[in-house]
Amino acid sequence: MRRLLGTTTAALSGAALVLTMAACSGGGSAEAAATGGSTTLKVWVMGDAGPAFTDLTTDFTSDTGIKVQVDAIPWENVNDKLTTAVASGNGPDVVQIGLSLLPTFADAGVLADLTDVLAQHPALDPANFPDAVAPENLSTDGVPLSVPWVADTRVLFYRSDILAEAGIDAPPTTWDEMRSVAKTLAQRGEGQYGYYIPLWDNTLPVQYTWQAGGDVVDATGAVDFQSPEFATAVDHWLGFFEDGSAPTASDWDQTQGFVTGATPMVVSGPYLAKAIQDAAPELEGKWAVTTLPAQETGTSLFAGSNLGIWKTSKHADEAAQLLDFLAQPKNQVAWYDTVGELPTSSEALTELAGRDDEHLAVYVEQLKAAKTVPMVPGWDLVANEMAGALTAIATTGADKQSTLDAFYAKAEQIQSTY
Repeated sequence: MRRLLGTTTAALSGAALVLTMAACSGGGSAEAAATGGSTTLKVWVMGDAGPAFTDLTTDFTSDTGIKVQVDAIPWENVNDKLTTAVASGNGPDVVQIGLSLLPTFADAGVLADLTDVLAQHPALDPANFPDAVAPENLSTDGVPLSVPWVADTRVLFYRSDILAEAGIDAPPTTWDEMRSVAKTLAQRGEGQYGYYIPLWDNTLPVQYTWQAGGDVVDATGAVDFQSPEFATAVDHWLGFFEDGSAPTASDWDQTQGFVTGATPMVVSGPYLAKAIQDAAPELEGKWAVTTLPAQETGTSLFAGSNLGIWKTSKHADEAAQLLDFLAQPKNQVAWYDTVGELPTSSEALTELAGRDDEHLAVYVEQLKAAKTVPMVPGWDLVANEMAGALTAIATTGADKQSTLDAFYAKAEQIQSTY
């Protein structure tokens, strides 16, 4: 990250920071002022969750006397604010970090070692979280630098009404069924497809590699795409384009495609459910979600974000208290009820799974078979090169082998800079 964000690395900084905007947040001054005899913690949260976060932490302030100043960073401003913070060494007391950017933050050296914090605060015990995001499993060197905050995963959204009209009684549960169902649905007529694959999604081919029984990192922890399982994943991904099951338009709108029925199946996160409900409430009861179709496994992506303490914070003890508060199951459930983001606390997930909500039950079930993207610096850069290569093959007729060979070389080049 020092390499990525320093002023001497213009070649990488532009690309890396644009990616940073999509996965994490930062900004502003690192000062936490003492006001009225109490500490004020400065917290960076991503997107527009500031007011909700302020409301959530009202009880924390009442119980501890520690005030919370929330700085919600708009996506378009993350780049400049994070660059300034890393370059100056100044940041907030607590920062929200997208999982895909954790290695980059670690490489920057801006996050505090939380080893003692985990031992001193019961709610932060790694045993309280799914293995995929237990703090020690999200570190490249064994030093925990963040704790889980919110979860996200990918499931299969499908139009049950359209599948039924095509004589399909249930959603696909295997790769072979997925290919068959998608192809059948694509035969409904001009402009109709079976499955939408977002060309910008740099995680779906990785999920397919996991499902094929492989991984995209080798035994040493280095990124490695030259495996039989990745080759199988590529063939599966490309197959939907080759038989006309998926649209090749780069500007395809996944919500509208799903609502109109042009693409009645898509792999996406829980956020798509709200988009569908807002855009077409009349479709209630005509669509559903299910766990991902499996090959060797049905592994999905465990996405979301963590919380860390900025290394130069003058109020690390108070920041640790806030992390403990936010990790408590009741507060994680309250956050879900307020903003719809899934918890990372296993107890909170179990509580939500017991609710009378079929969608929610599927999300929680899928999280049991989910993995994070590789915890290696520069992953976003590599993953975007991968998405670009596959998109070129699928949509422009680029030669498959030479395009993949060029991607492999580029991935090695990116990795060598860390």
